[in-house]
Amino acid sequence: MTQGTQGKNPATSTLWDRTRQLASQEILQTALRLFARQGYEETTIAQIAREAGVSQRTLFRYFGTKEDLIGGSEEQFVALLTETVRNQPAEAGAWEVLRAAFKAALSLHTSPEEALERFRLVHHTDSLRAAYLGKRVRCQEELLPLLEARLTPSGTGRGQVRAVVATAFACFDAATATWLEGNGQGDILDLYDQGLAVVRG
Repeated sequence: MTQGTQGKNPATSTLWDRTRQLASQEILQTALRLFARQGYEETTIAQIAREAGVSQRTLFRYFGTKEDLIGGSEEQFVALLTETVRNQPAEAGAWEVLRAAFKAALSLHTSPEEALERFRLVHHTDSLRAAYLGKRVRCQEELLPLLEARLTPSGTGRGQVRAVVATAFACFDAATATWLEGNGQGDILDLYDQGLAVVRG
């Protein structure tokens, strides 16, 4: 349901959306608390649903899989990054639009504390890390033609565009790892900028 749906005024839709958002946030916070206390692999969907006060069926309406509680839906994540890149000004450079995509991805977290907990789980849980790497590869492939369209007029070949995208993602991963080592001190995008400056420099 979206605002402007026939038969619903914007205020009603907004209230409905906010209710869903609050419910999903409560489920997420419950899951993170259980994962921190007893581990990701040891925590079951049934436990999360019970602790959150919802049925497993309701939980799956908000989060399609247990993994989605940490990494989010792959389809939504890829769509967010590609739409962000598409919506950047035509004159914006490749590095600029990729940074905007990473900024949009980070905005999915409601707080630095939540981001820290989720990134920790991904980095320290083999199954989540493998899923993240798969998602990253797909994102790079989906972004490739969008960046290629921006860079080809300047004479940049497909292989070079692929290297630009891969470099940006590698710098983002390095920034995230450094941020985790520092226990969430500083800003991931600042760390990303510093790393990219060295690579490009």
